[in-house]
Amino acid sequence: MRIDLHAHSRVSDGTETPAELVAAAARAGLDVLAITDHDSTDGWDEASAAAVAHGVALVPGMEVSCRTPEGISVHVLSYLHDPGHPGLLEEITKAKDARLSRAEHMVSLLAEDYPLSWDDVTQHVAPGATVGRPHIADALVAAGLVGDRTEAFATILSSRSRYFVQHYAPEPALAVALVREAGGVPVFAHPVASARGRTVGEAVYLEMIEAGLAGLEVHHRDNPEERRPFLLALAREHGLLVTGSSDYHGAGKPNRLGENLTSPDAFAEVERQGRGTAVVRP
Repeated sequence: MRIDLHAHSRVSDGTETPAELVAAAARAGLDVLAITDHDSTDGWDEASAAAVAHGVALVPGMEVSCRTPEGISVHVLSYLHDPGHPGLLEEITKAKDARLSRAEHMVSLLAEDYPLSWDDVTQHVAPGATVGRPHIADALVAAGLVGDRTEAFATILSSRSRYFVQHYAPEPALAVALVREAGGVPVFAHPVASARGRTVGEAVYLEMIEAGLAGLEVHHRDNPEERRPFLLALAREHGLLVTGSSDYHGAGKPNRLGENLTSPDAFAEVERQGRGTAVVRP
């Protein structure tokens, strides 16, 4: 089985609709795909229908944006949770609202130095999508100010840039606990992706484990090879699942569906632990 447990659609910052994402997974020879849009489950229904049509098993999921008190960004993948759970829904709604006001603030700062408007950005946001820096990056690309999203994030939209603005996000342990309360299976996404910014120390892992963390996304292109033994050792010590995935965004990133995979045993355990919703099978 070919299992990819991290992919994004236009509901957040991917470039394909949920149905197009599932069709792409079928063309890539995947047997199982998780849809994990940022702080949103709005793509689940469309992706589920497409999964049945294309013969791909779908894991309904979400990527929860978190931040430590020190300001370090952490992402928690949630699989098979109840999308209507009040506590989790309240937190992701707060995060989505904060992303919107943060994006508006960043664009106002950028407009002081670049020919960029809020209308330029919203042209790249699908209806109902979670607005984020990738949409601003797409507007910068369209305006000819950068070559692609990667360049935008490395320069103008970097967390070290004067245009960068923080937004509200729950602490990682709180997100993990809420995912568990919602019947979901929480996995720490790309935990040592140092190219994205600062990464957390072991104390944060232990807080997340205490709160109910299920696994670590070890096999991901942004995790440096030299740091993966640390993750594997931590997983062995605490009985955590080890997953692998593409973090596919369509044309938004170079990541390709199926470039990293999750084992059938790990997937079976995710499905066993998930109580909030079910895997959609064709």
